[in-house]
Amino acid sequence: MKNSTEEFIFVLHGLNDTSTNITIYFAFGLLVYIMTLFVNLMLIILVILDKTLHEPMYLFICSLFVNGICGASAFYPKILADLLSDSHVISYTSCLIQTCVIFCYALCEITCLTVMAYDRYVAICKPLEYLSIMTHQKVMKLLAFSWLFSLLQTAIGAVLTISEPLCGNDIDMLYCSNWQVVKLSCKNVIMMDLYGNVLIISHFAQMTFIITSYIYIIRTSLRSMTGRVKFIQTCLPHLITLTNFNISLLFDVMYSRYGKSQTQQALHNIMGIEFLIVPPLLNPIIYGMKLTQMRHQFVKIYINKFKAVRMD
Repeated sequence: MKNSTEEFIFVLHGLNDTSTNITIYFAFGLLVYIMTLFVNLMLIILVILDKTLHEPMYLFICSLFVNGICGASAFYPKILADLLSDSHVISYTSCLIQTCVIFCYALCEITCLTVMAYDRYVAICKPLEYLSIMTHQKVMKLLAFSWLFSLLQTAIGAVLTISEPLCGNDIDMLYCSNWQVVKLSCKNVIMMDLYGNVLIISHFAQMTFIITSYIYIIRTSLRSMTGRVKFIQTCLPHLITLTNFNISLLFDVMYSRYGKSQTQQALHNIMGIEFLIVPPLLNPIIYGMKLTQMRHQFVKIYINKFKAVRMD
């Protein structure tokens, strides 16, 4: 197999067992993608247009929505095109781009959730100091950190992946993933394994920070009825999002590292794509439904304007 990446083509085998109901799969995938884009973009525009939502919590949530669009857009266009094609291939460059965007999406999601946990900790445990701590400059730095830290981790992973000579081009998935490409390497991938362990440690460090923050948040919230209400309104959506993403990501990691060839392809596909489908669609719905201010502003701006247009 060629070691050069020039005109190198990967073959995606995730759709091999999908010989029937292609139209149904395509229609369902297109509908979910449109819904994902719609709900995320609507709430992003809402936060941008409504000055009352220019608060740290909503800016962090907006960043989460942007990340969801990036993750979904790295997956859906390619899979939708493959559903309409008899040839499920992808060039090395396109595969690398898809790998990097999806990799960055996963890393940025947990980093955004970590930053949001810090924001909720300050808001509930140190309410009198919140405005002095969460200044505009501090919020911008936290937003920059959540993206730049993820981009740096992705760049390191991409460099390590590019440096590996390949002895195969078959990927048993619906899309390109970093680990699937690395497994095609002709030599021992010690550096990539070490870097994977570093990422796992980083993930657990962020999870430890989030859990510790919520121990203090829950302890403080239980002291008063106001604290309990505030916890339910602003922290519960964050916990649901965090749990959903980690479960989804766990499925992908289990599939990528421990999935067996004997496992049915349909199960492979479900385990490999859940973190790309569920969180980007569910996050805006959770926050749109649970956060009272966001819900009220959504009704005020969009629903009322829609009614006005109909009356005209």
